[in-house]
Amino acid sequence: MDPREQARLVHTVADGVATVVISNSAKRNAMSADMWRSLPGLLERLAADPAVRVLVLTGAGDTFCAGADITSLREPGSRAQELAVRAEEALAAFPRPTLAAVRGYCVGGGSQLAAACDLRFAEEGASFGVTPAKLGIVYAASSTRRLVALVGPAAAKFLLFSGELIGTERALRTGLVDEVLPTGGLDARVLAFAQVLASRSQLTQAAAKEFADGREDRDAYWAEQARGSGDTAEGVAAFMERRTPRFSWVTGPGRAASTGG
Repeated sequence: MDPREQARLVHTVADGVATVVISNSAKRNAMSADMWRSLPGLLERLAADPAVRVLVLTGAGDTFCAGADITSLREPGSRAQELAVRAEEALAAFPRPTLAAVRGYCVGGGSQLAAACDLRFAEEGASFGVTPAKLGIVYAASSTRRLVALVGPAAAKFLLFSGELIGTERALRTGLVDEVLPTGGLDARVLAFAQVLASRSQLTQAAAKEFADGREDRDAYWAEQARGSGDTAEGVAAFMERRTPRFSWVTGPGRAASTGG
């Protein structure tokens, strides 16, 4: 097999943006067992890199991810689902903003990963589906709760009960995606928005991510961080002086622990 066609996760870091690419061209970027296993470790390394301020997850070529490689379902017992859930939780717990850039198929495990990101941008013509009902699989409780939180109970039941694919118009209407871009416009928009996020206060983002994900025991912690960070004073000064702020608070391992769902 050509090494370029091997099932793997490829990552780059540039200008504060880490891009993780799901690459398995022979199977529409389906996630193999080894890819599921490697994602948490890769995310841990990227979270430890102070140069990373935003993470973008996407697929190689014209497909985001067509789900789990069907051969991974041969793992003993519920091992395959455990691998997928562990990867999903690691992505949801990533301490900085995460974006899924979706084109083509975003199905099964692909939708599971996209839902674990903070935001999802899709190109016109993308298709979304949550397909355990086609395989007789019980979708994990944590994954179900995350989907319900994203699209609401009725839309989640439609997707889970039927396994049917939906297009970008319905995905946008239900909240499964946040923006739909015309063909050819996805990469530029995602990069531009990621760079906007990279320029903003990590203090604000880290606290907002925890609160939005439902954590309720860290109000005092974040108030203390805000008092000691200097970010507020810098933000106000930059606004008054009409310049770009130079925020100094940096998310680091153990400093901002997300609930992960």
